[in-house]
Amino acid sequence: MKLLDKKIFNIVVRSTPLISIDLIIKKGDMILLGKRVNKPARDYLFSPGGRIYKNEKISNAIIRISSDELGFSLKTDPKFLGVFEHFYNDGIFENVSTHYVNLAYELEIDGPLSLPTDQHDEYQWLTIDELLKSELVHQYVKDYFEH
Repeated sequence: MKLLDKKIFNIVVRSTPLISIDLIIKKGDMILLGKRVNKPARDYLFSPGGRIYKNEKISNAIIRISSDELGFSLKTDPKFLGVFEHFYNDGIFENVSTHYVNLAYELEIDGPLSLPTDQHDEYQWLTIDELLKSELVHQYVKDYFEH
């Protein structure tokens, strides 16, 4: 996939929603979250994820994102949780708000992970109750569990 240069991507972010995927990674009753190192939602605990590229099938985006964000290739199809909207006052560009139409998927894992640190660091495993009570967990992550 060809990535947009920053000038064009700035225009896109200013003008239209981005379509993204969040992966809710479960191990038993625990959920994996990492502290975001980039805007938006910097310094919040958030689920791994990323945006879908032009002409990329959702199934291929899930495979790419799981590889980039979790360090492994999927062996099973994740469970679709629903469509969510994320609105941020900030983003990758100064003074530009970001709007995501987010597709959330749940994936149960059982083995160890080799987690990259370019998007998240300080990974934590939390129960749903712990993450719902934590001020460090972004509200958009909590939305996945508050039905």
